[in-house]
Amino acid sequence: MSSSDPDMVTLALSKGRILEDTLPVLAAAGIEPEVDPGKSRKLVFETNKPGLRLLVIRASDVPTFVAYGAADVGVAGKDVLIEHGGADLYEPLDLGIATCRLMTAGLPGAMDAAQHRPLRVATKYVETTRAHFARIGRQVEIIKLYGSMELAPLVGLADVIVDLVDTGNTLRANGLEPFEVLEDISARLVVNKAAQKMKHAAISELVELFDRGAAGQVA
Repeated sequence: MSSSDPDMVTLALSKGRILEDTLPVLAAAGIEPEVDPGKSRKLVFETNKPGLRLLVIRASDVPTFVAYGAADVGVAGKDVLIEHGGADLYEPLDLGIATCRLMTAGLPGAMDAAQHRPLRVATKYVETTRAHFARIGRQVEIIKLYGSMELAPLVGLADVIVDLVDTGNTLRANGLEPFEVLEDISARLVVNKAAQKMKHAAISELVELFDRGAAGQVA
């Protein structure tokens, strides 16, 4: 299923840092929203490109909107796509923006502290974390949190965390250190499979515009 208007392509953008990094790519691609999405409370935006509108939604919801056809195309972090599964989406472009790493982290020595019981891991990336520790044969107890992840080891809620790490400044400020990289993360362009067939020309043009826009940012 894809968005019902055959002449309209709907692009879902992730709120937050990815949106901040995506707007210059859109500008380099010649796509201009009617107003600045970063400063507006609107959720749907027309653009200077006839037949292209933008949705600005929670980052974790982008794969769902695209998979179910509420949006034809989306920009989402690889961390969200891995957690979502992503098998029902095309992923034609790595935009090379909003880069960071998905890592384990904790107090020094924390990975070795729980030798006779399952390692307690706090994260919002439950499926990704479970799959990682299964691959390395480590028993874990996963505690799902949505924020303030660095607090979990400090108050004894968890031994370690799995979270996104950019500069590592927040970890260091709380006496934590990064351990192992699970995934290198960046923002990706994803496409609804039905829309790719039904709106092939329009979506191919949009992918090409994004490719040029992202290349312009790197250059």
